[in-house]
Amino acid sequence: MDAKLSPNEGLNFSGIGLASCLATGLGVAALIFDWMGNRLPLQGMSLTLPLLLGAVSSAVIGYVVIPLLQALKTGQIIREDGPQAHLKKAGTPTMGGIFFIPVAVIIACVCSDFTKEVLAVSALTLSYGFIGWIDDWQILRRKSNKGISPRMKLALQVGFAVVFCLWLMFNQPANITNIALPGVGWVLPLGFLFWPLAGFVLVAESNATNLTDGIDGLAAGTVAIALLALGALVAPTSLGLMVFCAALSGSCLGFLAHNRNPARVFMGDTGSLALGGALAAVALLTNSLVALFILSGIFFVETLSVMAQVSYYKATKGPDGKGKRLFKMAPLHHHLELTGWSELQVVAVFYIIAAILAAICWAIAPF
Repeated sequence: MDAKLSPNEGLNFSGIGLASCLATGLGVAALIFDWMGNRLPLQGMSLTLPLLLGAVSSAVIGYVVIPLLQALKTGQIIREDGPQAHLKKAGTPTMGGIFFIPVAVIIACVCSDFTKEVLAVSALTLSYGFIGWIDDWQILRRKSNKGISPRMKLALQVGFAVVFCLWLMFNQPANITNIALPGVGWVLPLGFLFWPLAGFVLVAESNATNLTDGIDGLAAGTVAIALLALGALVAPTSLGLMVFCAALSGSCLGFLAHNRNPARVFMGDTGSLALGGALAAVALLTNSLVALFILSGIFFVETLSVMAQVSYYKATKGPDGKGKRLFKMAPLHHHLELTGWSELQVVAVFYIIAAILAAICWAIAPF
């Protein structure tokens, strides 16, 4: 990793250095978790092999797909009111989720021998990716940073969430409506209230990861950490979903080969909505909502920063129709940029926080 100390900026990292450190760290973590679970690292039902296959396949396929995206003129439209440093990114191909999401799904299905849980989670993931693709396509077609209407996007998210919850209702694992509270040994019996909560989690998680996707390598790296940690947590009860999490985590790492700073491609809503849906679907199937909440700490704070910004602006709106801003810009990562942090510094700190949250989840796990 390239690093140097500057009196004005502190530690500066190279994009490839950060991505390499993350890939190495997750690879070692996968090996350790497999060793602890008495699994052979290079067998299909492990964390290590799906992670490796996802990373290599996604990285290699990216070298084929990205030139095609460039040829199709899928250049990103940058917000004019965003950080001025981002304007130079205009024209970078977007919609990168069309290659690294399907790669992970295929690897997960094959390695897990097409178990019904993996097929269901894969279907939800691809469905949310499809919503993102429609939004990305509309942005490109209109040459504006506004895709489909928020109401239409929400309706599609809710619709697919309802379909998934209906499947889950008729194929539910035992005690799925009882939410386990790790660390204290309590169980919260929700009964029918679990189902509206499940729908909310699917929609909220996908939108939260979408909001986090605003800096090169940020969403891909933090989600890769969360997915591997979630895979390790669910391994004792669902090897198939463990494989799914590992494959998608690895695919995120492969995508980082092209998305790390300076990015050659962005994942777009095609990737970010799919990733959030995948995290939520796995957590719902494995009764891991508390773990998901902890692992999604960064996504949660990013979402809160947007909600707080909008609420504060409306609450302080004067006669001229203008309000005050709580942050220089929302989500939080843009605020940090505008206070003097470099993109790489933001990404590095968020990676560290994501790793700490993963460690906390593992520490309080009930096994």
